[in-house]
Amino acid sequence: MGSTVNQKPAREEEIGAPESRWKSLFKKLIRNKSSLIGSCILIFFLLVAAFAPFLMTHDPNSTDLLNDFETPSSENWFGTDHNGRDIYSRIVYGTHLTLYVGTVSVAIGAAVGIVLGLFAGYYGRFVDTVIMRVADVLLAFPGILLALAIVSALGASLNNVIIALSIYNIPVFARIVRGSVLEVKSVEYIEAIRALGAKDGKIMFQHILPNVSSPVIVQASLQIATSILSAAGLSFLGVGVQPPTPEWGAMLNSGRSYMWDSPHLTLFPGIALVLVVLGFNLLGDGLRDALDPKSKK
Repeated sequence: MGSTVNQKPAREEEIGAPESRWKSLFKKLIRNKSSLIGSCILIFFLLVAAFAPFLMTHDPNSTDLLNDFETPSSENWFGTDHNGRDIYSRIVYGTHLTLYVGTVSVAIGAAVGIVLGLFAGYYGRFVDTVIMRVADVLLAFPGILLALAIVSALGASLNNVIIALSIYNIPVFARIVRGSVLEVKSVEYIEAIRALGAKDGKIMFQHILPNVSSPVIVQASLQIATSILSAAGLSFLGVGVQPPTPEWGAMLNSGRSYMWDSPHLTLFPGIALVLVVLGFNLLGDGLRDALDPKSKK
């Protein structure tokens, strides 16, 4: 009877632990001003992307050369560009492209990098050496230059931009996961699971991976901001998303020749880009503080 009394609280604590951790994380994020502001910014742009067809006032690719370079007005809220296209509608339409490129490239890079980092940290020796040396070679190049080289080789398109950014993101996550795995795999309960005959795959993905997820989550939010900037940079250089697709970097490139006479051509896409990147960075800072067990209240 005494053993039953002792086991019940343990089971209740084990079942309630994940929920309490998520509740604790949510409360920390709500109390953190950075994450709260960043979340509000991102929710706003997510809603814009989701309801873009209802928010647009004009066809984003419809040209009207008789009304080019119009300043902001009640008819064209952000004005028109050199082809008479409504800038507001193009920014609204381009929101989902910007978020899509950033999230998908990071998701692919994180998925591959996590697996490589797990193998490198868990097995060590030859596996670790090969994976980390390849990662070092990729990280030796600045991100935008590496992506530029890959896109130049594959060709300018949306999918190739995602591929290029994904390749750059892989070593970033591989190094983070590998370092965390080196700390976790020597913990006593991992040794106990291994002694019970658990297979390596189960140990890595069911027991080690959940314990190294915190730095991955933080890095993912920050890396999305980096990927969005890199994608816009590639489009600005003319090797990313091609006109007339209303991507923010491409809009900055098309408006830079007229920025002194018609600054609204670059002002509004630039503001949108800055706000999205700021939102992800603020959210990443808040997640880092919330997931850090050593952070102060």
